Amino acid sequence: MTHDPQSALLRAALDAAERGWRVFPLRPGTKRPALHGQAACPRTGVCAGGHRKWEQRATTDPDRIRATWARAPYNVGIATGPSGLLVVDLDTPEHKGSSDAPDGAATFKALCERAGHAVPATYRTRTPSGGTHLYFTAPPGARLGNTAGTIAELVDTRAWGGYVVAAGSITPAGRYEASCGRLPAPLPAWLLSILQPAPAPSAGPLRLPAVDGSRAALAALEAECAVVAAAPDGERNVTLNRCAFKVGRFVAWGDLPRHVAEEAFQAAGEATGLTAAECRATIRSALDSSLRKARPREAA
Repeated sequence: MTHDPQSALLRAALDAAERGWRVFPLRPGTKRPALHGQAACPRTGVCAGGHRKWEQRATTDPDRIRATWARAPYNVGIATGPSGLLVVDLDTPEHKGSSDAPDGAATFKALCERAGHAVPATYRTRTPSGGTHLYFTAPPGARLGNTAGTIAELVDTRAWGGYVVAAGSITPAGRYEASCGRLPAPLPAWLLSILQPAPAPSAGPLRLPAVDGSRAALAALEAECAVVAAAPDGERNVTLNRCAFKVGRFVAWGDLPRHVAEEAFQAAGEATGLTAAECRATIRSALDSSLRKARPREAA
């Protein structure tokens, strides 16, 4: 057993690299990368062809790892994307500023049960804060990004563009420890379906189903759904709210069934990349408000 902290951290980096995981140094005692930024890049060595960020510089080369960890007791970062990993981060409510909410492990277990599966048995580490990292191998050719709360409350993921702190690393709060040393399991298909990006919105015109309703109401619904579909990133939710509110008067007048408006706006909102939950909440709020404020048809 190695008692020298620097040697132990070197061993942790080499152990990760032997698993095929690309590692890079984190500042001693922290979770922050120890590599230089673009402004301070010397344009030499691995950066001779231009500045390379931590994700690009992460390596499995044992000689590079030994040379790096000979300089300081660096903690060990694992670049998840280049390592072919997706890591599920099960956080604790205290870490998010709350103490009465279920923790990430509980919400993830509930999610697995709803999907009809047990929590996958896979390589995992325990974080100093009491959280858990579940390691999975990403499907070949998949390029998944990071998520925050997409799966469930207090459940984040790290893939391309992200990293995790490897077992053996030490912070003032404690040590990252492997609590299950088995090989990472393949990412379950049901979990992949949640994490895959929403399909790009169709370039064709929005097609509404043939339904009862006045010609003016259906024309307004189609026009407002097209506005939602064309909304730029950052304005999609507010656009959905505004457009649904405008159509709400036709619902109030009895020209358009509410469920038809809801279904059309739900499809338009999700096509732009908004989540189903975001769309439902926004549409419901907008229509409720519009129905309360709608003026009589003769006064409109």
